[in-house]
Amino acid sequence: MTHQHHKKDSGAVERRCIATGATAPKAGMIRFVVGPDGWLVPDVLQKLPGRGIWVSADRAALQKAVKKGLFARAAKQPVTLPDDLIGLTEAALAKRLIELISLARKAGLAVTGYEKVKSWLISERARVLLQARDGSERGKSRLRAPGGPDGFIGILTGQELGLAFGRENVIHGALAAGGLTKRVVEEAAM
Repeated sequence: MTHQHHKKDSGAVERRCIATGATAPKAGMIRFVVGPDGWLVPDVLQKLPGRGIWVSADRAALQKAVKKGLFARAAKQPVTLPDDLIGLTEAALAKRLIELISLARKAGLAVTGYEKVKSWLISERARVLLQARDGSERGKSRLRAPGGPDGFIGILTGQELGLAFGRENVIHGALAAGGLTKRVVEEAAM
């Protein structure tokens, strides 16, 4: 009898969540590290030195890890948590998403403004529709996201989207297909 070995996709490295116990790809999780001073730090770029502690990119999982002291257990040492670890983590994730959208804009893969976005959607150039979560529902309802579950991102405020596009406030934006767009979608899913 022969054994079949299945090669895992090298891009889909999996980690175990300390809160849920579920194993998932790194793309759907948030990495934390303990600094030399014992403070827990969110590592959204996944580049800080040290042993990573992984939590599902879900507010409930993060709350459970904080409430039950799971970070200290996973680190096998006392850990000091920032007062607003959840808010700090969400801010770091939003900043990363803004940076990626800004890179897409600089690469010519993003536009802003109702008319430009509408044009991209009609010509099927847009892969993802970006809309500010604090924009008017009436204005946002006039544009339809491209097909598929990953065709819409509405988690940033108008001011945050404005930072990505070098403007004060942005309600509508669109991203063309490309590697950066894929990364934006992955980061937004967190």
